Amino acid sequence: MISFIIGTILVYQGMSLLYKRFHSPLLVPIATTTFILIMFLLLFSIPYDTYMIGGRWIDELLGPAVVALAYPLYQNRKALKKYFTPIFVGVISGTTTGILTGIYMAKLFSIDLKTMLSLTTKSVTSPVAIDIAEMIGGIPTLAVVYVMVAGISGAMFGPIFLKMAKINHYIGVGLGFGTASHGIGTAKALEIGKSEGAISSVSMIISAIYAAIICPIIIRFFI
Repeated sequence: MISFIIGTILVYQGMSLLYKRFHSPLLVPIATTTFILIMFLLLFSIPYDTYMIGGRWIDELLGPAVVALAYPLYQNRKALKKYFTPIFVGVISGTTTGILTGIYMAKLFSIDLKTMLSLTTKSVTSPVAIDIAEMIGGIPTLAVVYVMVAGISGAMFGPIFLKMAKINHYIGVGLGFGTASHGIGTAKALEIGKSEGAISSVSMIISAIYAAIICPIIIRFFI
């Protein structure tokens, strides 16, 4: 239904204007828009599948949006070559930590195995998280929920933690957003600057590839 597409876009644009006006981490557009849409669907008892008849066209744009990140990558190719080693090491260590924290958080709260397996994919972009969840025996739809939570929380509170840690170099900022909060984090990094966005997109891509390889191995040894 075209009305759902138009409604989603209008809500997001409205929330973007509100965020620019007050610039509070609690008003990050992706978070507020998601909340409003959920409340709308619940209030009017609209099934998610019905919404996705129209909403899926927005979902289909995720792929082209990721491909479009190649442009800022090209613009910052010299910096990427210069800082390749710290970027690579940072992404590998960050992704590994993300998987392990998911496992140990699940164990700490005695969460069942399938939910635990789904939680390990929380820091990887949605399409890859779905594939990994299916591969390791998790629940793909639940994995997407965790991915959204990681992305939204990273966009909301990432700038605060980076400021507290006194991390302001564009390499560190981009690494943090891309590795921990994937696509949503990359969108936030692009708000800060093109260089931060480029590094974040590289981090997101490397993290996705590495997670697909290492996640089954880590699970074999730690679960």
